Amino acid sequence: MGVPFTPYPWESFVTTDLTVPDRTRSDVTPIQRRTLGLLFGTQIIGGIGVTIGIAVGALLAARIAGTAVAGLTQSAAVVGAALLAIPITRIMNGHGRRPGLVVAYLVGAVGAVLVVLAAVTRIVPLLFLGSLLFGGGTAANLQARYAAVDLAEPARRGRQLALIVWATTIGAVAAPNFAALADTVTGGWGLPPLAGPFAFSTAAFVLAAGVLFVLLRPDPLLTARRRAAGEAAVATPPVVDPVTTGPSAGGLPEVGPATSPGPVARRGAGMRVAWQVVRDRPAARLGVAAVAVGHAVMVAVMSMTPVHLGESHGDADVLRVVGIVLSLHIAGMYALAPLVGWLADRLGRPAVILGGVGLLLAACAVAGTAGHHTPLLSVGLVLLGLGWSGTMVGGSTLLSESVPAAVRPSVQGFSDLTMGLAGASAAAVSGFVMRAAGYPVLTLLAAIVVVPLVALALRWGPGRAPDREDDTCG
Repeated sequence: MGVPFTPYPWESFVTTDLTVPDRTRSDVTPIQRRTLGLLFGTQIIGGIGVTIGIAVGALLAARIAGTAVAGLTQSAAVVGAALLAIPITRIMNGHGRRPGLVVAYLVGAVGAVLVVLAAVTRIVPLLFLGSLLFGGGTAANLQARYAAVDLAEPARRGRQLALIVWATTIGAVAAPNFAALADTVTGGWGLPPLAGPFAFSTAAFVLAAGVLFVLLRPDPLLTARRRAAGEAAVATPPVVDPVTTGPSAGGLPEVGPATSPGPVARRGAGMRVAWQVVRDRPAARLGVAAVAVGHAVMVAVMSMTPVHLGESHGDADVLRVVGIVLSLHIAGMYALAPLVGWLADRLGRPAVILGGVGLLLAACAVAGTAGHHTPLLSVGLVLLGLGWSGTMVGGSTLLSESVPAAVRPSVQGFSDLTMGLAGASAAAVSGFVMRAAGYPVLTLLAAIVVVPLVALALRWGPGRAPDREDDTCG
């Protein structure tokens, strides 16, 4: 037995001894089942925290700073989630999924507190700073989907990743409808209108962080690395670098000669190495592009829909209408995720990505021509959510299985960084487009952004089998 690697006190609860014997699949299955259960529960809690803030964020910004910059608060939250992916990835690379997720949720809680203070003081810079840090909650929810596949069997990766995506449905669909209740409850505390939902977000993020800190043991990423180390210890020939070998049938690096040179991977690999890995693998490029483009289109249209609804509804009704429409939209994003994951496992990841692109185009067409007809606009937002689900689940699964396990957290963080920057840009531009040209033009521009992804997915080829190719990747 070697000496456990425990550079920080919080990791004293999780062994990181990479010389322990390998765990067999039967040993890992109970750990995977427990991990999925914990992630499922915290996704519900975190989904409430994120969505209840998103539901009123643009409205709060419009009242404090004006409609033209309403989209910038959403942009700040997306940028925050993207930038936080870098330190969170570093924490996960060195110490596992648990501390990374805990830190992300706590940063989100601090951001929610600052947004409440901004609503009270009407200080615009404080609002943007709070929105930036609020993105920590989103970053945690996004990174949780990758924790679900650390120990997943290849044939079930899509479904298990999608299960964690779907878990957000339970909290997120109901959360927008809690906005009015949150305002009523916190109104007695002296908080201004639209500040209450962010107070509820604070409590949700702190609770999710506490549950993960206490219960996510053993850490799935560290367990996966122990399996890889066990394989290396018994492999022949004896001189092998397991870090530069490809994933095995269990989704972990297998022992054997590297079949592609590629960059040298290591636990502390950063964004530069992640970019090199993605650049050298067509499947990884498609995965990153699908996640980023789908998210950008969704954020652009969704973030301005409450403002569009506010043009035709008074203050007495707008929160109720926004709550209903966004609940339907979020149901489209998450409710059918298990089916999307099953289709990704059965039909292939690229086929599901193409389906998601088609739904995004249909969503832009329906929402852009709905005018102020709320039921038709709701249909468009449901289609928007379904399209996002296809690109997110298909792209994330394809990306995770297309890169070596040793650099997987870094590549996943790079993907979330790219996704966040794309979404942030879309959200920032959406407010100006909304003011200058209106909601229909915004949806038209969003549809145009989707089109290049079709060519990329068709070039990859829906019939190819990434699992086999990527089993030999560097």
